[in-house]
Amino acid sequence: MPNLVSVDPVRPLVLWAVPDLLHADELELTRKAMGALTDYFRAVDAASVVEELERADGGSPLSAGPPVFDGVEAKHVDPTVVLAMLIAAIRQVQWRVDLVEEVTVWPTSPVPGPDGPEDEDDPWVTGPWVSELSPLVRDTLATVRDSEVPTIVARWVQAEELHGARVEDMQPVAEEIIHLARRALAAGEQLYCWMCL
Repeated sequence: MPNLVSVDPVRPLVLWAVPDLLHADELELTRKAMGALTDYFRAVDAASVVEELERADGGSPLSAGPPVFDGVEAKHVDPTVVLAMLIAAIRQVQWRVDLVEEVTVWPTSPVPGPDGPEDEDDPWVTGPWVSELSPLVRDTLATVRDSEVPTIVARWVQAEELHGARVEDMQPVAEEIIHLARRALAAGEQLYCWMCL
């Protein structure tokens, strides 16, 4: 079940299936996130994202043929841990749980209370979840120069959470996400992450 952290009472953050995220060990965060399917895409606003998700019954906007939004599949690159590790590598800072700020736009049902959802079929339990990433995340990614990418990815794969990842495998992923962020910035759009377990 997602852990709800409210920084905005109308649109809380959902931290995927982590019981006590604010006190969780980074390795535990990664273990929980590694089963996630993630797609990143750009859209003009949350309303257009919700409209498409309602039409597709919550399915990924990239699964439709042709895709409704411009995006990239980035299996296991969850926003809270793995994408945040990339952001940390770009900014040359330590990872922290709030490095990638996001607000949930799906599900649209009321946020469960402090005891969590009453029904195990509640979309807050089952997903999928879609979050809008902060403009700062988009801008951080979009302003990376092509010549910097190999060095950034070399730092990124050194993260313990990416143990065993190779630069040659992760560089195309980073480049796709960076290019998506550039297109979003150029179009005045936001970045979104669709995620399911």
